[in-house]
Amino acid sequence: MCEDDHGHDDAQDHGHDRSGIGRRAVFVTGAAAALTLGSVSFASAAPRERRTGTVRGTLPPGSPDFVYVPVEVPRGVREIHVAYTYARPTVPAGTQGNALDIGLFDERGTELGGRGFRGWSGGARTEFFVRADDATPGYVPGPVRAGTWHIALGPYTVAPQGLSYELTITLTHGEQDETPRPVYPPERARGRGRAWYRGDCHLHSEYSDGRYTLAEIAGLARAAGLDFINSSEHNTHSAHAHWAEHAGDDLLILLGEEVTTRNGHVVALGTDPGTFVDWRYRARDNRFGRFARQIRRAGGLVVPAHPHATCIGCNWKFGFGEADAVEVWNGAYTPDDEVALADWDGMLVASVRDGRRDWIPAMGSSDSHRSPDVIGRPQTVVLADDLTREAIQEGIRAGRSYVAESSKVSLSFTASGGRGEHAGIGERLRVDRDTPVTVRLEVTGAPRCTVRFVTDQGVLFTGDPLPVSGTGAVEWRTTASYAAYVRAEVRHEAAAGPLPGALAAFTNPVFLGS
Repeated sequence: MCEDDHGHDDAQDHGHDRSGIGRRAVFVTGAAAALTLGSVSFASAAPRERRTGTVRGTLPPGSPDFVYVPVEVPRGVREIHVAYTYARPTVPAGTQGNALDIGLFDERGTELGGRGFRGWSGGARTEFFVRADDATPGYVPGPVRAGTWHIALGPYTVAPQGLSYELTITLTHGEQDETPRPVYPPERARGRGRAWYRGDCHLHSEYSDGRYTLAEIAGLARAAGLDFINSSEHNTHSAHAHWAEHAGDDLLILLGEEVTTRNGHVVALGTDPGTFVDWRYRARDNRFGRFARQIRRAGGLVVPAHPHATCIGCNWKFGFGEADAVEVWNGAYTPDDEVALADWDGMLVASVRDGRRDWIPAMGSSDSHRSPDVIGRPQTVVLADDLTREAIQEGIRAGRSYVAESSKVSLSFTASGGRGEHAGIGERLRVDRDTPVTVRLEVTGAPRCTVRFVTDQGVLFTGDPLPVSGTGAVEWRTTASYAAYVRAEVRHEAAAGPLPGALAAFTNPVFLGS
């Protein structure tokens, strides 16, 4: 532990009616450091009376990941409202400017694990409120109890001039209303038995930094031909209790979170309703395994998202030892998706080289936030026993899936041996090393696209472009000694040069050999 006072001396008391700031020790702990400032104290007040306090401070470059402002909340408070602003000075080209995230923890504390978590809006909002009966999207309704609450500030980036901020905290006194009992969407929809189901597992709404309402997401998901979606708001589970009315026999809604750390993002896919997963750590803190296990204990899957994205803090640095699947294709296909695809293929090669039976399946999701982001581009198509939370997760975990740019694209990918042996996506064709194997891909909805078969040796087959109808079948013959696995890619025509075109679809592999 070391002591620091960044931002401490700049805090000022501008509260009304004796609200003010006390002085307490400031401390910094851990690799992903946290800093606690002096507290803001409010006097008691009559019902319906409001008390306001203002805190100003400046954080220098190199500030801790999280800065906590304690707020002493007296008895009888009905609502907490927080508004904030911060300076955005001009910075030289190539230098990051200021960006400040915000959230709230209640009197139960800020300890890692989030027992006191009451909400997070990142940089998406300039103000929020929390009451027993209601809260701003991103925040969790519940009793406003007396004690030390904490406003959490996250200096995402800090300009060379420093990050000057101002918080305005307003407490409204009065009797609290009842907290509504949460109602969650069902874990089953009307399926077709064992069939291929289409889903988008990475979406954002107004409950984090998106602009879509939940109703808009549900409507667009249905229009995109999806059978299931997964709620994945940044660092909050607050949307979970608001999805039920948008589910239906035709749309399964799974609940989760995009755990947005400073060293990469991970989608918690299909956790138990009301599960919150903390994000306040870096790779060097060696804490990710704890929270990956929490996701699985809550019935969810651990899916690193956009592992090679170029945004600050987006590149995945925790390794893949805890991953149940990996998001290889995120939104419109871009060069970082191509890198993620190649990196995932390298992991497949390593698994067969080392003789391991375990491997990490690939997924694709839209990461849609607002129009013109396209929900369902891409989508993961999963072979599942039914349209239920458990069956969809089991299909994803087993790799019985492929990724398509839209519901127009459908694939059938199989490998067969000479004696009737047969295997599909995510399965193993058990044949002798030198037994001839026929790999067959059937495609619809991919006009003028090219089929490639990729193995542990690389691309070993490239077909002619499909007809303008977009429908066709391609076969290739090999052996297990020549190809330990085969996966298929369907690509658009390349714009120019030797680089491959953008993906229209790709499959998880079929493994060959005993």
